[in-house]
Amino acid sequence: MKTKKLISVLLVSALTAAMASGCGSSSESGSTAADTKTAESASEESTQAGGSSQESDLAGTSITFLNSKGEIQEAMEELAAEFTDETGIDVEILACGTGESPYTKVTSAYNSGSAPTMSMLDTTDALALADEYALDLSNEDWVKECENTLTYSDGKVFCFPFCIEGRGLIVNKKAVEDTLGETFDPDSIQSYDDLKALLEQLKAAGMETPVVVSKEDWSLGNHQLGYIYDTYDGTTEGSAEVISQLEDGTLKTADYDRYNEFIQTLDLLLEYNINGEDPLGAMYDQDPIYLVDGDAAIWPNGTWAWPNLAEAGAETSDDYCFIPYVLGNDTSAAANTGMQASATKQVIIDKVQATEEQQAAAKEFLNWMVYNETAQKMLVEDVAIVPANSNNTVEPLDPLGKDMKSKMNEGKTYSSCFVAPSDHWQVLGASMQKYIAGESTKDELAADVDTYWQSQK
Repeated sequence: MKTKKLISVLLVSALTAAMASGCGSSSESGSTAADTKTAESASEESTQAGGSSQESDLAGTSITFLNSKGEIQEAMEELAAEFTDETGIDVEILACGTGESPYTKVTSAYNSGSAPTMSMLDTTDALALADEYALDLSNEDWVKECENTLTYSDGKVFCFPFCIEGRGLIVNKKAVEDTLGETFDPDSIQSYDDLKALLEQLKAAGMETPVVVSKEDWSLGNHQLGYIYDTYDGTTEGSAEVISQLEDGTLKTADYDRYNEFIQTLDLLLEYNINGEDPLGAMYDQDPIYLVDGDAAIWPNGTWAWPNLAEAGAETSDDYCFIPYVLGNDTSAAANTGMQASATKQVIIDKVQATEEQQAAAKEFLNWMVYNETAQKMLVEDVAIVPANSNNTVEPLDPLGKDMKSKMNEGKTYSSCFVAPSDHWQVLGASMQKYIAGESTKDELAADVDTYWQSQK
């Protein structure tokens, strides 16, 4: 897959404004023309009804939904069960295993003739599959509710933006305050020097290793290394520009200011890493426990990590919030004044193997999530996401979602969502793992980044 093909895609991500305002052919299935008309009518009636809680004309239809966010699997199953109770349409939530590539799982399913009716994918993967496999959703009612968070391909909408996700440094504010014996203002951290001073103070006050650095390749290769693209100028177009320069060799990673600032911050975090004695022996299930128990105070991660913290014993309170993954000491830079936040997970509907009834039922499920009041509440409070549709005004219960939404409303986020090939997080995640384990140098990691991108040209 060529990155330049993906870069040609128009990504619209005016997220701050959105949140401030409220924010093969299917003929192979053998369906008759009458069946098609019935399915289309049922979908239209459901849309107009806003996902009303009455049995659907498509009751008895069975569809599948591939979930690539493992931490919400149980909550999604409960959401699907509610939809089935209300409409009679059966939705099975398929899990993508830990460490399993959603892109690989979906493409393998197509090859075996068992493609999911709906697939939740990262933006990159959704765009890669859109033209060949995804149903055109441009005329769906929910498009107007998501107009500021949509992803376009050739001027069409193939993806339903499932949620807004943001990332930065998660802080246990209570742990910081208990350790330092004073009030902590998260807004006071706006530079590398600010973060360094905080970590030094925490260590001096008795918290020897106040940072948790997880070893997962998706975290290191996507959510952390991704800052070198997303902070180019804080826009998706800017991230595409720097990636283009890396591809054609006009920019070398080792000479790129953002890369050097990123390594500086990463080295600081690693210096205070609670997993420092064996970085690659870290266990993701244990990492949130360190934060919740107050053994550490900072965890580089995103809004998706709340279920992990809750399972570790975190209570829904204001103890947890974000500070920026600071890069350098320019206090006016987007990287240092806010968090990255964008529509990340996208849902596509299969147009190749699903019957027209299944496609209509899938559309009904998406509309139900957007317009049904029970679904709106469950998505925010149980699934614990920040929906990308502006008509859902339910306030998040979890502190990470609440803090990120508040920062978006206040203009303290930047909306870049870099677009990369589906193997980026695996290939460069492995390079990042070598680096945090002390098995490679800063220059060797930079060379790996150069090699990766130039191989995409």
